[in-house]
Amino acid sequence: MLNSSVYYILHIMNDFGSYIKQRRLELGGRDNSLRRVAEDVSLEPSYLSKIERGLAPPPGEDAINRIAQRLGLNPDVALAMAGKISSELHAAIVRRPELFARLIRTITEQPDDAIIRIVEEIRDGEW
Repeated sequence: MLNSSVYYILHIMNDFGSYIKQRRLELGGRDNSLRRVAEDVSLEPSYLSKIERGLAPPPGEDAINRIAQRLGLNPDVALAMAGKISSELHAAIVRRPELFARLIRTITEQPDDAIIRIVEEIRDGEW
């Protein structure tokens, strides 16, 4: 039986790999072959293949950002699918951990439209 941390790692590996493979296949064509995408993002094709099949863990933040850009994906979503957050968000959380923890716990159960409304109010300075 797998312990919870091993299960989590395997789950993340499969989610991220499936996510990027699905997008690459959606784009289709020779320009989006595994080999071409791997070369464009400076990864070995065999490594990208292992990532897509859930046989290797997701790469680091820089490589994930290159993959996201190449495939037209949101980098924050790609990082989240890999079980990571950007170094920029990490730094913001580290500066004010208690406040961000409270904020995230508070909005976790809110519907998307409510969260979008809050974000827009903060961004527009109307709060």
